[in-house]
Amino acid sequence: MPALCRLCGQALFAQPLLVQHDMPAAAQGLPTPDQLATDRGVTLALHQCSGCGTVQLATEPVPYWRDVIRAAGISAEMRAYRLAQFGRWLRQHDLTDRKVLEVGCGRGEYLSLLRDAGADATGIEHLPASVYACRAAGLRVNEGFIDGPDTRLADGPFDGFAILNFLEHIPTAHLTLRGIVANLKPGAIGLVEVPDFEMILRMRLFAEFIPDHLYYFTRQSLTHLLEGNGLEVLECSSEWHGYVLSATVRKRSPLDLSALHHARADLQASFDAFLDRFDTGRVAIWGAGHQALALISLLGIAPRIRYVLDSAPFKQGRFTPATHLPIVAPERLDEGEVDAVIVLAASYSDEVAKLIAERFGTRFEVAVLRDSGLCAVARDLTP
Repeated sequence: MPALCRLCGQALFAQPLLVQHDMPAAAQGLPTPDQLATDRGVTLALHQCSGCGTVQLATEPVPYWRDVIRAAGISAEMRAYRLAQFGRWLRQHDLTDRKVLEVGCGRGEYLSLLRDAGADATGIEHLPASVYACRAAGLRVNEGFIDGPDTRLADGPFDGFAILNFLEHIPTAHLTLRGIVANLKPGAIGLVEVPDFEMILRMRLFAEFIPDHLYYFTRQSLTHLLEGNGLEVLECSSEWHGYVLSATVRKRSPLDLSALHHARADLQASFDAFLDRFDTGRVAIWGAGHQALALISLLGIAPRIRYVLDSAPFKQGRFTPATHLPIVAPERLDEGEVDAVIVLAASYSDEVAKLIAERFGTRFEVAVLRDSGLCAVARDLTP
């Protein structure tokens, strides 16, 4: 019995959630007459990860876990449902006529519907006989399996993907997800579906546990898995009579921090405009907090500043890191070495500006950092 979660590596709770004896060893393990004498049931122990919370079987995967086997094919009702679902999904995410990969496409039951719904559909399937059936039906299919992030598909990268009631079979599902992501274009959209464990609990379907399904996902645990492996969950809902959790996902992209670069340029101009009004070394900064220290360095203004004022005694007598300006007590203003004070005291800035005005009247030009930039304040803030 594995002591650790297959997905996140953290410890499983010591006590199983459920133990079922004499269970079928595999959903597809139907014995022939000459196998009856050796056929034995197995014990299924359902555990939960103490870290990510995923519920999982503590058994080895079935031998054919890489193969997608939809023994009964799909019914007319399912066909109509999938065709409508795929059509909506493709239109909503601008995937019509774009490259969509089905991971674990079996004999092409859903892959053909993805194609009919308007996708430029490609599949990947491990079972050679299924690959042959797909190709015989005119479908484009790669033979193989996505083991991890180093797997590359010749037809990639893809604009979208689907993995439908297959993820729960894969012992290294997290690695397969990373491999899928590695074969996607930036911003690609995916459709991930697994059996709905919340429905199993709600309906008390104790016979739904089978060795083929290693994982039993709730919305929370499925979202945790997907978002921990390169995908953002856009929506997740219960579908197909409550049996299926259906998540629409997007390949995660780096955050766009261009606004911060623009803000820095704007703030630089604001500081330069204020400092240009005074001789070099005739301006002080009030505040030796982390934001002030960073701004002095990032804006390159240290050569134009005489000193930094701060009311905290433990900072006085020291120097600003990286820029090496002396940090002095506010009383230093009495010596008349500066003509202006830039207040960088965060939420205390207005209070500091008022204190300067109360003590020194109009002796100094004072500017305070606002959201819009560095702003000069009234010369006399006294009541």
